[in-house]
Amino acid sequence: MSLRLTSQRFYFRLWFYSLPIVCVLLAMYLRFHTNLFAGLSMDHDDRFYFGVAILTTLIWNLVAEQNRLCQVDDLFREHTGIRKIFGSCLTTYVILMSALFFYRHQTLSRAVFVLSAVILFVLTGLTRLLFRNLLKGSFGARRRLRILLVGADGEASRICRQLSRVPFVIIDIVACVRLPEQEVAVRGVPVFDLENIRDGLPVSFDDVIIAVPPERLPALSRIVTVLEPLCAPIHTVLDFGEVPIVRERLFRFGDLQMLDLASTPVESPYYFLLKRAFDIGFSFLALVFTAPFMLGIALLIKLSSPGPVIFRQERVGLNGRRFQMYKFRTMRMAPQEVGDTRWTTAGDDRRTRVGAFLRKYSLDELPQFANVLKGEMSVVGPRPERPYFVGKFLAEVSHYDTRHRLKVGMTGWAQVNGWRGDTSITKRLEFDRYYLQNWSFWLDMRIVLLTLWAGLFGKNAY
Repeated sequence: MSLRLTSQRFYFRLWFYSLPIVCVLLAMYLRFHTNLFAGLSMDHDDRFYFGVAILTTLIWNLVAEQNRLCQVDDLFREHTGIRKIFGSCLTTYVILMSALFFYRHQTLSRAVFVLSAVILFVLTGLTRLLFRNLLKGSFGARRRLRILLVGADGEASRICRQLSRVPFVIIDIVACVRLPEQEVAVRGVPVFDLENIRDGLPVSFDDVIIAVPPERLPALSRIVTVLEPLCAPIHTVLDFGEVPIVRERLFRFGDLQMLDLASTPVESPYYFLLKRAFDIGFSFLALVFTAPFMLGIALLIKLSSPGPVIFRQERVGLNGRRFQMYKFRTMRMAPQEVGDTRWTTAGDDRRTRVGAFLRKYSLDELPQFANVLKGEMSVVGPRPERPYFVGKFLAEVSHYDTRHRLKVGMTGWAQVNGWRGDTSITKRLEFDRYYLQNWSFWLDMRIVLLTLWAGLFGKNAY
């Protein structure tokens, strides 16, 4: 048995990827070959529905991968995963419906559409539940994994405790290997010195796990060399201390083996294609439908106070690049350095009467849809900040730079949770980093819906 459960992952993914085909075929059978819909026409083209099944499968695979639905490791980190499953199914069928909207030669049966969606939701939930129970039954009750742990200090002791909580297999730490000049903190298992294991060990084991603190990582190559005569699978627990790893990925760059320490969803084709398509479609429709309304706002601004209608301000975006962000002007005219370095607070006397209303309901943000169309911003992402404050927060707040690894947005996870305006920068960064680590298309949709509510009832919009 291996820690990676390679064969189990393969069969789980194979079945998971084929679920949409099963669901569409089952929905077709119920619609056209049973008496459930006897009063409706039974005419249909099997080739068309087979194409729909293939398209649904392709979309589902992208969505499921992005939302980590078929990750065996995640099966035991969630209670039920129902919200994730529902969001993935909804995203899949919204995209499918949008794609079929442009296909006019045939019409997909609404019964097949709804039935396949419901069946996919149910089968996905059952698959994850059954596979989780299968792993618990097959490996938790019948198999034990004997581990030789390399490391004997406090860090190794912590790893021992975490290994004992792995839910689908019983972990037995059969022995620990003490590294040079390392104090022994583990208890209840025999401890051997690293330099003496070449002579063999009086214990048998299945896997070797290296558990060393960050300061000993440079010695990892030498440790692995010493362990090679054991002829057992070797794994290491990666601990980089305070370095904020977003998504660990090993890759080759030429002849170099490299590990991403700060990779982001931006590098994913799924993020690039789907998010950009949504940004273009959503912002274009928003500009079209709100154009008469924005003309009225522009007229009110022009009549209420002297100055331009559109306010342009330099902001910091993706990877620290600067751009000009557009807003409806809500303040009285003032020197540029005042707007660039002064925070807006509740009851700010710089606001005009029209501006106060626009800011309360976030209507001053509407021109930023033009920034989205230009690709400088996204509909959803961390809010862009002024260069002055970026420099200030970089010096004061640890890991503030991580929020610039995604395209900045008109709204974000921090904003819909109340962290906007003159609020804690640390808490705002905490929510921005959560969004960075957990981005999905469904999370974007959720934020958009919450923004509509927050725009009406938000307390920190001034």
